[in-house]
Amino acid sequence: MAKRRYLVTSGLPYSNGRLHVGHVAGAYLPADTFVRYLRARGDEALFVCGSDDNGVASLISARKEGIPVEELTAKYNARQAKDFEGLGIRFDIFGGTHQPGFTDLHNRLSQEMFKTIHDKGYFTKKTTKQLYDVEAGQFLPDRYVKGTCYHKLPDGSDCGYNEAYGDQCESCGHAIDPIGLIDPLSTITGTKPEPRETTHWYLRLEAFEKRLLPWLEGKRRPSDGDPAWRETVLNFTLGQIKQGLPERAMTRDLDWGVPVPLDDPDAAGKMLYVWFDAPIGYVSFTAAHCERTGSDWSEYRRWWKDPDCRLVHFIGEDNTVFHALIWPAMLMAEGTYQLPRTVVANSFLNIKLPGQEEQKISKSRGMAIWVEEYLKNLEPDPLRYYLTAISPETSRTAFDIDDFIARNNGELLNALGNFVNRTVTFTHKHFDGAVPDPGERGPADQEHLAFIAAQKEKITACLDACRFKAALSELMILARAGNVYLDLKKPWAQRKEDMAACGATMNIGVQTVRALAVLMAPFMPFSAAKIAGMLNIPTDGEILPWDSSTSELVAGHPLAEPEILFRYRSI
Repeated sequence: MAKRRYLVTSGLPYSNGRLHVGHVAGAYLPADTFVRYLRARGDEALFVCGSDDNGVASLISARKEGIPVEELTAKYNARQAKDFEGLGIRFDIFGGTHQPGFTDLHNRLSQEMFKTIHDKGYFTKKTTKQLYDVEAGQFLPDRYVKGTCYHKLPDGSDCGYNEAYGDQCESCGHAIDPIGLIDPLSTITGTKPEPRETTHWYLRLEAFEKRLLPWLEGKRRPSDGDPAWRETVLNFTLGQIKQGLPERAMTRDLDWGVPVPLDDPDAAGKMLYVWFDAPIGYVSFTAAHCERTGSDWSEYRRWWKDPDCRLVHFIGEDNTVFHALIWPAMLMAEGTYQLPRTVVANSFLNIKLPGQEEQKISKSRGMAIWVEEYLKNLEPDPLRYYLTAISPETSRTAFDIDDFIARNNGELLNALGNFVNRTVTFTHKHFDGAVPDPGERGPADQEHLAFIAAQKEKITACLDACRFKAALSELMILARAGNVYLDLKKPWAQRKEDMAACGATMNIGVQTVRALAVLMAPFMPFSAAKIAGMLNIPTDGEILPWDSSTSELVAGHPLAEPEILFRYRSI
């Protein structure tokens, strides 16, 4: 198979708080799994992320914590990077749109894109009424405003969500114009703001409807090695286009962010809308990576402007409108960038604590499982496993503490871990610590080897389609099949009657363990590395070549001492 080149991004987390399991399940773990798989296949992949430092979210949090916004964003950028590293989510670069060493490049590339789009005539300068907090003495962009959503649902009823912010309704997913919110309140003072005139630059999204529509329609089917997009993404975005895309302001009345690069008195003191500059962070972080790895920063073009490079975005459902509509429109307007080949959006993850009803994860109410706290006491792979097993790929799911423990004990420990441990321990003990001779293989042996190959193909197909939950399910089917095989052949009885037959059985068992190590590595890299150590097979920076899953370890290959993969857990 020809080597392919990918640029993979995960949605930039706001640098105003800690990471919880909902963040990880949405945009980061599936992306890391995909990148690990690509590299195992032999593809070239650059994995880019970083914190979204600009805009309102950081300002609000800095005000609450009583520290400068620069200090706040630096603090959470570092804590988030540590959480990702602890979970084995390995970005090639984790930057920050307003972090030292990244700001200059980010501002430059953001301003260049804005200026190019402006000079091509895709912005409309308009003076309109926007909400103004009299008590605070400032306009209220986006998340400085809360109110009731004014949108209609598909059945014609009112959305009516009364916690909608001024950028997007988290309930129905629609973009919000703050001036349209019902009963708006300032999140700064809690007072009712009043409309006042201000001037901004609006991106004419309607100019791209005729290009966006066929582009998105073409994503319904796999094409040129790219998977079909999820129906949830396509149904939402195509529905937005059919309603008509409104002009959207891409500047804000703020003092924190990327300055508007126009020689116009009305642009003085204004910043680019954070959702204009945030996706450009993918570009500026790529440029920074090129600079830091010995190239000129302008080599980012190899990743962003070369049609041979496949751009894949992983996001949460609340970012769909930006990544599948506004960002592609910006790229179309600029004219030299490649469009995303795939946008993988997951739904929200809820939470269910013991003895309580399922509810939304809430940072403000402390209703979350924080990655930082989890990693103080528990290993990363069980969390990676569980979040993939319950992945909200097509609809919202819930992190259930009781279910997490049950799956750890019943699936990881009793099925996967048990098979690996019983195979390696038995073989190491009774065959002088080496892979036994395959001997004469019977029908059951041949069938099991064929099953390994078939499962590899199923897992490959699922990963190519970004169906990570299904891929993990197929992996566990193989682990259970390994236990069934050993129970059928009964090597503990064969050892007393026919050592050659026992050796043939355990040879198949070891080959199955080797296949599991390779195929599980994108999902559970730490445990896969442990198995590789037990089997005494080398890894290239945690990478086990994908095709080696069906390559056999030769007779006499030395094995290392077995070790425990997973541990029993209880509340």
